[in-house]
Amino acid sequence: MNPIGGISPLPPSVAAPPGGPGAVAGGGKPFEQFLLDSIHQVNAMQQDADRAVESLFTGGEANPAEVLTAVQKADVAFRMMLQVRNKMVQAFEEIQNLRI
Repeated sequence: MNPIGGISPLPPSVAAPPGGPGAVAGGGKPFEQFLLDSIHQVNAMQQDADRAVESLFTGGEANPAEVLTAVQKADVAFRMMLQVRNKMVQAFEEIQNLRI
């Protein structure tokens, strides 16, 4: 099969998990668990950044460069999570608007 526009088709193992659309491919985590784990990771990053800023302002042993890096990582992670949420809400609204 020739790829269209340089894009090759997905292999069967990636295109659809065995057992139908609700199955988990390769014995991995379900999507819900993946989302929950991601939210917990973002929350942990936010808490680490808060602790680092607090330590910096109270005169603790905090390197300002490391504090800035922690705050930026937490910010990027939160923005990414927000974009995922926005896309999920948008998809849900599109599904609601479908005419059966």
